[in-house]
Amino acid sequence: MNEIALPGGNVGGAVRIGDTVRRATGPWTPAVHGLLNHLAAAGLPGVPRVLGFDDRDREILDYLPGTAYGPEVPDDVLADAMRWLRRYHQVVAEYRPEGHLVWRTSQGVLGPDEIICMHDFGYYNWIGTDEGFSGVIDWDMAGPGSPLDDIAFTAWNTAPLALPGDPQYQARRLRLMAEAYDSGLTPLQILEGAPLRALRSARVIQAGQDAGDPGMLNLLKVGEPRNSLTRSADLQRRIPEIAAHL
Repeated sequence: MNEIALPGGNVGGAVRIGDTVRRATGPWTPAVHGLLNHLAAAGLPGVPRVLGFDDRDREILDYLPGTAYGPEVPDDVLADAMRWLRRYHQVVAEYRPEGHLVWRTSQGVLGPDEIICMHDFGYYNWIGTDEGFSGVIDWDMAGPGSPLDDIAFTAWNTAPLALPGDPQYQARRLRLMAEAYDSGLTPLQILEGAPLRALRSARVIQAGQDAGDPGMLNLLKVGEPRNSLTRSADLQRRIPEIAAHL
C-alpha cells in the first residue's frame, strides 16, 4: 500500500492510504474515538469516521476529500466555519461520557458546565472543496472546555489576533464570527477570551513537552510555547485599540 504524507499540522504526521488516513495513537485515542463515533451517529457532516486500527496500531479514519486552508481565510469560509462550529457545539452538548476519561491535554470526569471542545479549530484543520468549507480534521486535541474556548482559539488563529494587524480589519472579523456563530456571544467577549485561550495553549504544550509527548515536542520546532506566551501578552496590549472598532 502506498503511503502519502499529508501536509499541515505541527503536532504529528498523518498519511493517506487510498481513501483512509492513518495516524499514531495514544492514551487519548479511546476518548477521541468515542467523541467521533457520537458525531457520526448524530449525523454531523464534515467529521472523519473511525474505521479501526491497522497492523501498526495506527488509527484508521476515512479521508475527507479537499484541501486544508492557509492563513488567508476568506470571509465566507470563516462564516461557514463558525456556523459549523455552532452546530458541533449543539450536537456535542448531548454527549455526556461517564467516568474518568483520558484526553491528550487533560483527564477526569466531564464537568456539568463543560462540553467536549475540538480545541484545535484553526484554519489549518479546515478542509475545503470547490463548494467551500466542508469539514474538520485532526481531533487529537479534543477535550473538556467551554464553547468560548473553541471560538477564542479560532479568533486567535483566523481573525487573526495572534499577530499585529489592522485593528479595524480584526474587529470586523470578530463581528463576522459572532454573527455567524449566532449565540449572543459578543465580539468583545471573543476578543477578551483570545489571549486567555492562548495562555491555555501554552500551558498544555509545556505540560506535554515535560511529559515527553512527541507531538508536543514537535512544536518546539515552531517556537512553542514561547510564541504563544509572547503573543498573548502583545494582544493584551492591543485589545483597547481593537475594541475601539467594535
